[in-house]
Amino acid sequence: METKKVLLALAALAQESRLALFRLLVQVGPAGLAASKISEQLNIPPSSLSFHLKELLHADLVLSRQAGRFIFYSANMATMNQMLGFLTENCCGGNPCSPVSVQACVATE
Repeated sequence: METKKVLLALAALAQESRLALFRLLVQVGPAGLAASKISEQLNIPPSSLSFHLKELLHADLVLSRQAGRFIFYSANMATMNQMLGFLTENCCGGNPCSPVSVQACVATE
């Protein structure tokens, strides 16, 4: 992953509502949530939610899909894993690292 893409993603997550939104979508998994359900669960007004979703979409951290009259949003696990890989690429300066207890997330559809 390029440094500019990582910076864009980190900048998008460096805001309380967007971080909460992204964490919710990671928790929900590939099925995602409709914007109305996200708004209800996070208590974010629809107009503000729209702004935050736009920022996360622009950073490629969120995917959207139309289903009837609803738009469902889900976390882009590929981008998240690439970003985590970039951040830990040179972990521990070549020394053995402690075991990692969490595996990379895989989107299943």
